[in-house]
Order: sequence, then structure tokens, then C-alpha cells
Amino acid sequence: MARKWSNLNLPGALHYVTGNFLDRAPVFTDPECCKLFLDELQTLNRNWPGKLITYVLLPDHLHLIANPQDGRIKEFTGQLKAVSAKAIVRTNTRFVFAETDKGHQVWQESFKDVALWSGWMIWQKINYIHANPVKAGLVSSAKDYYWSGFRSFSTQSDEPLAVDHDWWWPEDSETSTPRGLPAWGPRKLSQAMKEMGWYSFEKRR
Repeated sequence: MARKWSNLNLPGALHYVTGNFLDRAPVFTDPECCKLFLDELQTLNRNWPGKLITYVLLPDHLHLIANPQDGRIKEFTGQLKAVSAKAIVRTNTRFVFAETDKGHQVWQESFKDVALWSGWMIWQKINYIHANPVKAGLVSSAKDYYWSGFRSFSTQSDEPLAVDHDWWWPEDSETSTPRGLPAWGPRKLSQAMKEMGWYSFEKRR
């Protein structure tokens, strides 16, 4: 039986990540919590390093697309949840979080990651992320939702957090390609698949 194409460290792929707050608490209705999260994400992207393709912060969960240079999306997401939780607990005054032996629990234990390796998959998730606030009835147009990468993605604005318009690392693929479309058979992703015993993109469709 083939392994699922999710929650895997796959260098050379973009990663679509979903994270939920514990008990779906509406933490991101507080603008200060949104800002704290984006500050921690910006710092992590700089120090890890990682590329941020786009994102959206909805009341009780988030979506983002990232490309950590080393491909360790599980560790990257775990660190993001840890540092953002500490920042939110430290300054939050609106929400009460459960205490555990390791501190306060802000996020659900698990997260969902899907590796994106084709142009169709990438653009489907980008469009889904940008449309989410409209589908949720929060705004009538994607450009009106502040806590999203839509404006930066579309106009190269840096509010509220700039996204990367160059999505790929130099070593991700063997040849340069148009924005958003990886070379078919990108080098790092091909190597990662072979290490898992996968030899064809077609088998993962």
C-alpha cells in the first residue's frame, strides 16, 4: 500500500499547511494575536530559512504555503506553533488556554501538510487560501481581508507580512522555470522520492 502524500518532509516541494487552535478557539479574532503570529513567522522564515508563498489567518485556524530550504516541514511547523503559542500566551488577555506539563496548549496537537509538486496543485491551494475569508462570509472581496497574503501576493505590498515572489531555492530544480511552475522532476524532490522508494510523480496522483 502506497504511503500517503501528506505530513512528510519532502525537500523541493511547496507545502500547504493547516493548523487549528485547540477546541477551535477564535484566537485570530484578536488583531494582536494575529500580529504576534506573523512576527514569529517572519522571524522563523529568516532564521530557518524558509520561503512564504502565501497565508491566511482565520478566526480559529490558519493556512499557509511554505518552502523551508531543508524541506523539514514537520519540524518547521512544530517550531512555528511552539514560538507563536508562547508569544500569544505571554501577551494575550482574552483567551484562557489549558495548562499541561509542558506549558499552555494553544494549538491542536496535529497539523495537516500536503506537498505540492505540480503547477495545478500549487495554484489550486493559492486560490483556495485567498478565497477562504470570502467563503467564510468575513469579507466580500479577498482584497478586503487584512490578515492574508493576498495583497502582498498580488501587488508586492508588505502588509501585514510580505510573501516571497521567488518561490524556489536555487538547488530546488535543475533549470530555471516560469514563476510558480517547478521544473518537471525537480532535483531535490526527485531525490527525496527515491529515498522513500517512489520513482514516479504519476504514481502519487
